[in-house]
Amino acid sequence: MSRAATPVTADAISARDPVLDRKPESRVWKKFRSHRSAMLGGVLVAFFVGMAILAPVLPIPDPAATDWGAVRQAPSAAHWLGTDEIGRDVLSRMIWGAQASLLAGVVSVLIAVALGVPFGIVAGYFGGWTDAVISRCTEALLAAPFLILAIALAAFLGPSLTNAMIAIGISATPLFIRLTRGQVLSVAAEDYVDGARAIGLPTRKILTRYILPNILPPVLVQATLTIATAIIAEASLSFLGLGQQPPAPSWGSMLNTAKNFLNQAPWMALWPGVAIFLVVLGFNLLGDGLRDALDPREQ
Repeated sequence: MSRAATPVTADAISARDPVLDRKPESRVWKKFRSHRSAMLGGVLVAFFVGMAILAPVLPIPDPAATDWGAVRQAPSAAHWLGTDEIGRDVLSRMIWGAQASLLAGVVSVLIAVALGVPFGIVAGYFGGWTDAVISRCTEALLAAPFLILAIALAAFLGPSLTNAMIAIGISATPLFIRLTRGQVLSVAAEDYVDGARAIGLPTRKILTRYILPNILPPVLVQATLTIATAIIAEASLSFLGLGQQPPAPSWGSMLNTAKNFLNQAPWMALWPGVAIFLVVLGFNLLGDGLRDALDPREQ
């Protein structure tokens, strides 16, 4: 007599194969954690973010306080990173300058995402003349180099950190429009989206329930990478006098001042340059790690 077959349930499959029992979030985190360069990037970013947040409570001098008896002093026990051309502590200005650079990077990208993602969704999902108009405008903006466009917009709006963030955000918007449009075209062709249309789901629900969640991972990765570009752009604008205005500290404006004293006080240019290099490296490594961890083909 044959033995009755035991029904195979989802719980039984999970018990046999622990890989199927893991949540997607745990798989993503495990893969990200195994990415050593991404973890290094996360540590660098966390260090600078923590430095910027803790700037008001750290026991450091006022970044705008001058000391005419300590003009262009080399690094010492009194001033760990030296002083600038009017005796201000370079370490203090570095720490406070991190606020301007990180704020510019994050806010600029938020502006670009807030503008670019909706336009990209509309262009990719509805198509037709809407897609044609948005795509042609995007291509026109992409024809201008990113930094040149940011400089032109910042010069038009006027020199200030706020205007620099707006200029950088608008300049980065075409990148997110193009990325979002391409992702929407890919997701909208999937069977589950066709099924949602077939059962009569409203367009709003299709976009919010099926389209948007599936395009967020690549947008998040691109946003992380673009923060690094935005930080460099803010430093460039501040270097040209179009960003953070003196006496408020900014890594770019510190480099602008330091260029006149490279022979007498090279430390004035060294530390802001190292800070920009490290924070940009951190965001790039973090973005690469997120891209690998969120790639469904690598799960």
